[in-house]
Amino acid sequence: MSQLPVTQLLPELCRTLAESGRAVVAAPPGSGKTTLIPLELVRQPWLSGQKILMLEPRRLATRAAARRMAQLLGEPVGQQVGYQVRFEREISTNTRIEVVTEGILTRRLQQDPELRGVGLIIFDEFHERSLHADLALALTLDVMNNLRDDLRLLVMSATLDTGAVAGLLGGAPVIVGEGRSHPVELRYLERPAMADISESLARGVLRAVTETAGDILAFLPGSGEIRRAASLLKERLPPGVTPFPLYGDLSRADQDAALTPLAEGRRVVLATSIAETSLTIEGIGAVVDAGWARRPRFDPNSGLSRLQTVRVSAASAEQRAGRAGRLGPGVCYRLWTVAEQARLIPHQPPELLEADLAPLVLELALWGVTSADRLVWLDGPPAGAYAQARELLQRLDALDAQGRITALGRRMVGLALHPRLAHLLLNAGGQVDLALDLAALLNERDILRRRPGVIHSIDIEERLHRLAAWRQGRREIAAEGMLDRSVSQQVERSVKQWRRLLGSDPERGRGDQQLSVGGLLSLAFPERIAQRRPGSDGRYLLASGRGVVLPEGDPLSGSEYLVVAALDAGRREGRAYLAAPITLDEIRSIQAPQIGSGRRMAWESASQSVVARKEERLGSLILSLRPLNRIDQDESGRAMLTGIRQMGLGALPWNEALLQWRQRVMSLRSWLDDPAWPDLSDAALLDCLEEWLAPWLTGISRREHLKQLDLDAILHSRLSWEQQQQLEKLAPASLTMPSGGRRRLHYQAAEPPVLAVRLQELFGLRQTPTVCRGTVNVMLHLLSPAQRPIQVTQDLAGFWDRTYAEVRKELKGRYPKHYWPDDPGSAVPTARVRPGNKR
Repeated sequence: MSQLPVTQLLPELCRTLAESGRAVVAAPPGSGKTTLIPLELVRQPWLSGQKILMLEPRRLATRAAARRMAQLLGEPVGQQVGYQVRFEREISTNTRIEVVTEGILTRRLQQDPELRGVGLIIFDEFHERSLHADLALALTLDVMNNLRDDLRLLVMSATLDTGAVAGLLGGAPVIVGEGRSHPVELRYLERPAMADISESLARGVLRAVTETAGDILAFLPGSGEIRRAASLLKERLPPGVTPFPLYGDLSRADQDAALTPLAEGRRVVLATSIAETSLTIEGIGAVVDAGWARRPRFDPNSGLSRLQTVRVSAASAEQRAGRAGRLGPGVCYRLWTVAEQARLIPHQPPELLEADLAPLVLELALWGVTSADRLVWLDGPPAGAYAQARELLQRLDALDAQGRITALGRRMVGLALHPRLAHLLLNAGGQVDLALDLAALLNERDILRRRPGVIHSIDIEERLHRLAAWRQGRREIAAEGMLDRSVSQQVERSVKQWRRLLGSDPERGRGDQQLSVGGLLSLAFPERIAQRRPGSDGRYLLASGRGVVLPEGDPLSGSEYLVVAALDAGRREGRAYLAAPITLDEIRSIQAPQIGSGRRMAWESASQSVVARKEERLGSLILSLRPLNRIDQDESGRAMLTGIRQMGLGALPWNEALLQWRQRVMSLRSWLDDPAWPDLSDAALLDCLEEWLAPWLTGISRREHLKQLDLDAILHSRLSWEQQQQLEKLAPASLTMPSGGRRRLHYQAAEPPVLAVRLQELFGLRQTPTVCRGTVNVMLHLLSPAQRPIQVTQDLAGFWDRTYAEVRKELKGRYPKHYWPDDPGSAVPTARVRPGNKR
């Protein structure tokens, strides 16, 4: 161990912490920082017999770090070095170094802000930037700045923006260590992988088995892909090569099996990102990286999280590749192309910027903080997600109107559960056993195994039934592969822990009322009460206003109301994963304070009419409605305007003359550049319907009623008498031709008006007709006797002088009986074949 690179920085680190009390260490994986630094620091005189708390981002890494340090001391875990994670605690009175997960530190800070007996806190692998790590660091800095100026702090990381962290720590010194790694050859694909992730990885592993020696570490995004890849590899790997899964929800025995080198043969460790930096796996000589990770993304607009499979960052890819160079020169097979590598983002965003913030906001409220701005953060919580979390907590009675924690909120924090599930347990009354099972099922991954060709219902009651059978010893269910025994055991541990934390029966019981499973779930997910959309099986509307769809053919699809406990946000509609039916009577009973009723006048698109009704509403759900006989005309008019905006102005009774009148007004507004002429564009008219149309809507409540409107009179009233007179002079509807007849002008706003006229009617006219006091030339569409276009021009004189002669030859040959004078400028205009001819 003395050969590890971190030993070179120990003297400087000890001196820095002794003098300034704060430090940042940046050292790559394999440098020994996780094990050697705590063992050295615990011996420093400035610690004075106090403890070190070291935080790890994952339970697996927490146990592994404690075991390794205890092994170096030649002691069992629980003596000088101990650890605490969920459901496990190996700590004694002799323990000087406690390795804990970040959530454990938050609990201890809330219970004892002075952290009596603790002299140093170490944040290990802080670059992973978990939500708990950011929260724990913010609380720790608050304690150091206000309660414990003697408390020391060390932040360690493999890859980190050390300048930003040092600044957050008040300008703490940065100590950079070297790594102990050998060259790693990077091998990319020639073209993007086309197969699914598990299949692609299996092919990569088989290639690595053939081309390299030693154990292989393979990275996949999640447990589902790991199980599928393991199944594929068992059929294809040569004898002596064994796949081992490694992810956080595995049993301790299975995790230990993956971490322990084989006496004979080769391992293929199939791991999630848990194995990137915070966990050392001995014997690895090659890495196969699928290049994906699974991250939750929270959408504050919908209040839902969605697990997304995303490309790893460049930093994560580098950490993964480095695992191949611990023992000697290694190889990393990156299952993507060089071009794809260039497009990777540098770092993954901190979880704080993408997560559901309800647990964090509740922790801050318990700390006495009603605004996140009261603390210092490396990245502050996003305002939208923070506001959404606060609103949810107020709805769950965990916060009051000012954002201060309530007595119920304090009890909810003590359960170390998401506030939703804590609220469920504390309000379950005599159904606490059922509530405990529900909370545990929702807090863990699905207890039903996923198998090809087997589709489970999303009904959570099916899980309750199978869990009960498993408890009763009906192990044949597990033997059939329907029940995941390790997850079921985790559920049992959760139930026992929360029952112990609950103590006596929940104080907010519901008397003798017995709720259905859906009723209980609604205590945790009030905004996820869902109503089936009319005429549709499997499509629902949540009380929050979001749509959700059930798997095709799911038995719950016919239920009128559901509570959807697990779903993702989706793009257009969320996908439901766990749900239970609930009755309308239960909704009315449980959600009574949130249910509103009242009169509502609204436009209904389906019937294209105004509907007046009395509604009973829960958020976006209409629980009941009945029509109203008496209609308020003002309300009806406002609803009708909404309908017109939806249908568009085409729903009004236009005619061609009125449409042209509108274009004439718009043309004058443009030509004169005078805002006194009203804007009659679609956008403007729709924007001010209340001004010009609303007074005329009395008695009109359906689209077909709009035919009754005298739209000519309504729109003409928007012009003064003087403007109406000017309109006829400046933008006339028609012009008198030299032949004596009148021909209509066709207007288009801001364009010259168009006059379509037979050529012979303009004989004798040299100048192009104009409008708007002679400032706008008319666009002439000159027509043949058969009304076919000959020429388009705004220069009539030029046409006579330059073009007419050629046109005359053609027209005279085609229409020999018509009059085609040599000099059209002095000829007699005619609408007949010849001047004076009656034909």
